[in-house]
Amino acid sequence: MSKLILPNSLPTRREALKLLGAGAALTAAPGFVRYAQAQNSAPIRIGFQAHRTGIGAPYGRWYERTTMAAVKKINEMGGINGREVQIVTEDDGTDPRRGAEVVAKLASQHKCDIAFGTLYSHVVIGSAPAAGELKIPYYVVSEGHHVASGKLNRYVLQPGITDVRSQVIAMAPWIAQNAGKKVTMIFPDFAFGHDHRNYFPSAFEAQGGEVIAQIAIPPTETSFTRYLPQIPAETEVIYHVMVGPAVLTFVKELGEFYGTSGPKLFGYIDSLEAIDINSPGLEFLDGSHFWEGMPRYAQADMPDYEKDYRTAVGLDDNGASIHDKGDISTAGHMFGCWETLFIIKRAMEASGYRGIEDRAKLIEATEAMTDFEAGLEHPQGKKRFIGKIHQVFGEQNISRVEGGRLHVVHRTAIEDGLYEPEGDYTMQTF
Repeated sequence: MSKLILPNSLPTRREALKLLGAGAALTAAPGFVRYAQAQNSAPIRIGFQAHRTGIGAPYGRWYERTTMAAVKKINEMGGINGREVQIVTEDDGTDPRRGAEVVAKLASQHKCDIAFGTLYSHVVIGSAPAAGELKIPYYVVSEGHHVASGKLNRYVLQPGITDVRSQVIAMAPWIAQNAGKKVTMIFPDFAFGHDHRNYFPSAFEAQGGEVIAQIAIPPTETSFTRYLPQIPAETEVIYHVMVGPAVLTFVKELGEFYGTSGPKLFGYIDSLEAIDINSPGLEFLDGSHFWEGMPRYAQADMPDYEKDYRTAVGLDDNGASIHDKGDISTAGHMFGCWETLFIIKRAMEASGYRGIEDRAKLIEATEAMTDFEAGLEHPQGKKRFIGKIHQVFGEQNISRVEGGRLHVVHRTAIEDGLYEPEGDYTMQTF
């Protein structure tokens, strides 16, 4: 029997972990419906900060679909603590100032229990102070190193998707061993791209490689031909990670610049998210490699829980919408919304969450988590959460473009992307 936590007491780390196990067992009980058991029948309101417009709109569209699919599944399981979950959505325009306004609106006007979902790193950084000031838990799905760096505040957590620093550390050995030792980096000139700029060179140098040039491009750029001549002739590998509505233009212009020759390409799937890999002009990508958080294309060895996840969010085997074959997903990132929502569910059940007065308990219960096993709640794979930096670590995929599809050729281990924590949010007061 789970230990009762009194309203004015916070659970110890040991108590929270025990309750996590108890909550998982209750969720798994066949036919167990929890709405009738809830002491508070009011819905749990999760404020979804969506990039419906602006440069993040392609991601925002699929983040929203994934979020709604996860909430549907959670409600079918009996909700959270016997209460229905409702999503309250506000568009932040992929703008940091507007993002802060959205967090304030979700907290004060909509009376949401938590805020959730933000992707673009400059929006997270711009919104985080509002979350701290309003004391609303802010669960982001962003990848940026800004959370794990310790530079934000205790109310901001990233438990459902890995960060760039971890990703590049895991990727560097494979690139050095299989692609080349002299790299030119092309990245967006804002916080997300700066994480690549800051952390890949040292990781790559540790593998005997060298970054010989770094080319930063504004994320709102619409043409890239003036940047490509800056790539040094001795470049062996172009490491590219672009974002925004002009990514198709970027990869096309890269192909036109080099034709059938040129350096090898290693890209982050961000350069191709929401883009059909078979679009005219992308033939040159055949044989190149991409990092993927979660594979876009259904793989031959895909486990059943991953199939179930793809069905729930409406993906076909090519990573497009089952309703529109031309609507390509952001599969490499959007799984983070699904996984984060299930983590929120576990943490709310572990903390006995009843309302905003229990927000501190919710954060502590999240901080107490450690390992997540692969399964329907974590379809991307197993993960390890480091509570003191509010960051999760997981496995990564390297995929090769062959015959108009992405085929996973290497999967890293969690340990490949670990690094020493830089701070400790658990030392901050609420």
